[in-house]
Amino acid sequence: MQVTEPVVADRIETREDALVLVLKEREVAIPWEKCSMRLAAASPEQRRVAELSPGGYGIHWPQIDEDLSVSGLLRDLKSGK
Repeated sequence: MQVTEPVVADRIETREDALVLVLKEREVAIPWEKCSMRLAAASPEQRRVAELSPGGYGIHWPQIDEDLSVSGLLRDLKSGK
């Protein structure tokens, strides 16, 4: 069984059209509708208030009670979900 390290973000940015994950080696822009249905339906202000976990593993949007992992977002983007 292969063990892989989880992907962590150094920081995040919220744009009107996408969430940007700033990783060590690159930046990845993920359209809101690819993040989650809840984020796609949220207002720009609700999406703007996002908190990256101290370890960089997860993101929390307190105004809409949404929590997503950085690894999960990248995996879903790669798989086309």
